[in-house]
Amino acid sequence: MATTVNYARQPAAVGARPAAVAPKKKKTPGAKKIVLKELPAFTRQMAAMIDSGMPIVQTLEAQEVQSTNKVFKDVIRTVRTQIEGGASLTEALQKFPDIFSELYVGMLRAGELGGMLADTAARLAAYLEAQARLRRKVISAMMYPCIVTAVALLLTTGMIIWIVPAFASIYEDFDAALPGPTQFLVNVSDFVRAYAPYVVGALVVVFVMIGRFKKTEKGAFFFDGLVLRLPVFGGLINKVALSRFASTFAQMTRSGVPILTSLEITAVATGNRVLGKTVANAADTVERGEPLSTALLKDPHFPPMLIQMLSAGESTGKVDEMLQKISEFYEDEVDATLSGLTSLIEPLLIVFLGLLIGGIVLCMFMPIFKMHEIVNF
Repeated sequence: MATTVNYARQPAAVGARPAAVAPKKKKTPGAKKIVLKELPAFTRQMAAMIDSGMPIVQTLEAQEVQSTNKVFKDVIRTVRTQIEGGASLTEALQKFPDIFSELYVGMLRAGELGGMLADTAARLAAYLEAQARLRRKVISAMMYPCIVTAVALLLTTGMIIWIVPAFASIYEDFDAALPGPTQFLVNVSDFVRAYAPYVVGALVVVFVMIGRFKKTEKGAFFFDGLVLRLPVFGGLINKVALSRFASTFAQMTRSGVPILTSLEITAVATGNRVLGKTVANAADTVERGEPLSTALLKDPHFPPMLIQMLSAGESTGKVDEMLQKISEFYEDEVDATLSGLTSLIEPLLIVFLGLLIGGIVLCMFMPIFKMHEIVNF
């Protein structure tokens, strides 16, 4: 007979404790690059070496020699030195919180305490590799339209600043009224050339103010909510966040991390504060002994399908397996959405470029098409 999972009473790994927030340390140069490119391979190799019976100190020595990143090499050396001085692996890793996140440390701590460090590290490596693949897919799909749009804006700016004035000076010799579209373009060109420094300065001030506001808790929450409401792209961002939620929570659950700690860490791992707030608040519901699916039901960003699958996992006691299926489902959804967007964006960009550049060219040559009227003026 199926039993319902009671998270509040679910036992954690022996001796497990919530992942402590590491003290604030000096930022590691190039930490983001290390996390994206070096950390997955480091974790995979560490799992393989530990599984083969190699002591952790020798494992770190070997990886220190293999690393081609000087900063990461120094980090590994420091971690190894800390362990030789009597610290545990996770205590040493906490010295670098901008590289080894709470999720990373929390999972490895549960593996250490449960005597399953190699298995936990292997699961962690698989998780990091999956997240890296997802990130590459999104960046790859968005890179083309971003580059084309940037080039189009540069070409348009160049034409307005240099090409349009050249044509305008030629038409001034005719001393005749220009067609409306041409005159409008000339006015835009005159305005940009006259007030360009002020416009650029104003834009810089606006972007700086937006950047500072975005760094605040209120601002970050506002912008994360805003992106979820974007047409087309909002749905894609939501699916990416749901995939991260399911994958992260599945790995934390499998590793034996305490459920409340898992929810706190998963809330950050979603990458979106709106969804993250819902997950973090769900801890109160779970602590009272209610199912997680009940807590997430109130947020429209968590679709009914996800809630139903999670509820089924809770009823059968296989939450981690169901979460993994949810993660895989949304990864496939992201792939399908990206493929559809790519095939849709390319023709739209061609039309956009044609209208933008072609419109400017047409406006500039319009007086030539009406040359007989201007000459007879």
